Amino acid sequence: MLTLQQVPGAVDDVLAEFFGSVAGPLEEIYPAVAQTGAALADFVLGGGKRVRPLFLYAGWRCGSSEQSGGPTAPGEPADPATVLRVGAAVELVQACALVHDDILDRSDTRRGRPTVHRVFEQAHREHGWSGDAAHHGASVAILIGDLALAWADDLVHGYRPAPHPAPAPLPSGVPALWSRMRTEVLGGQLLDIVNEASGDESIMASYRVMEYKTAAYTVARPLELGAALAVSSTGLQQDLHRIGTGLGLAFQLRDDLLGVFGDPAQTGKPSGDDLIAGKRTVLLGLALAEAAPADAQRLRELLGRPLDDAELAAARAVLVESGAVAEVERQIAGHRDTALAQIAELPVDAAARADLTTLAHQITDRTK
Repeated sequence: MLTLQQVPGAVDDVLAEFFGSVAGPLEEIYPAVAQTGAALADFVLGGGKRVRPLFLYAGWRCGSSEQSGGPTAPGEPADPATVLRVGAAVELVQACALVHDDILDRSDTRRGRPTVHRVFEQAHREHGWSGDAAHHGASVAILIGDLALAWADDLVHGYRPAPHPAPAPLPSGVPALWSRMRTEVLGGQLLDIVNEASGDESIMASYRVMEYKTAAYTVARPLELGAALAVSSTGLQQDLHRIGTGLGLAFQLRDDLLGVFGDPAQTGKPSGDDLIAGKRTVLLGLALAEAAPADAQRLRELLGRPLDDAELAAARAVLVESGAVAEVERQIAGHRDTALAQIAELPVDAAARADLTTLAHQITDRTK
């Protein structure tokens, strides 16, 4: 049984082995294709908190130690190696989402490094190729994100190029949850860009984006998937999904604050990026609803365009003075405390509850 501290490294090992196994088939297509696979491997293995595999592993630990004796799904529980493999697959879904998100947001950096589309845009310029460099970079990055999503499916089902043997089937409840999670994250991403384009300022719309773009596949579904891999009871899976939804919302609310007030040295992204992208976050919605009319209008005028230091400071001032920042902090604490109370009531062993409690604090109290 791994400790929480060992899970990220173990997942990285699975990912590195997978990338090694698919490098040959890409090279057979053409060296340029192999280079894109290498770029994806570099992106995935070059950083990340591995939040999703951690929650998946915690869900499996909960399911493996369930003490309720309730009805379970048919099938054999997954072994630790399978759990790590599914956790690694979720990281590839995350890679797809991040690569595409950076294109949609026109972001220049991620984790302190150039975003994938900017890397290939610059390569186009350096080679002196024909056509528009920015369009080329975005086009390549879109396909790299697609490749990450396709490989996530391969990895979750245990597929490897020959001569790797066929894997054992997953527990019966896992494939349906996996499918649901993929749909939710893509649906949440679509809703996010529609909200930005339409200028929807409603808090409800922002919460729907958070629930499906972030909470579902960051915490709720990984916890539920982990419990399903352990062939736990339906009741425990539902409890973990409910806990995960609250923690996932708190995670995104913290992300919204960091997107405006975070230290770029810690977040790896320029401060104020969410304002520049015009993201319709809960933080923004609260400020627009509660600020004085003149301040709200000024904030609207600052959204969706590059900001100088004075403009960024002015936008931050509206967010603070409207009470939006304080309200978001209150909501984070509320989601966290509710989840902690629910974790304390789970019918699992003390070690599993302790692990989940630790993760709950890590994702809600973070600074990056």
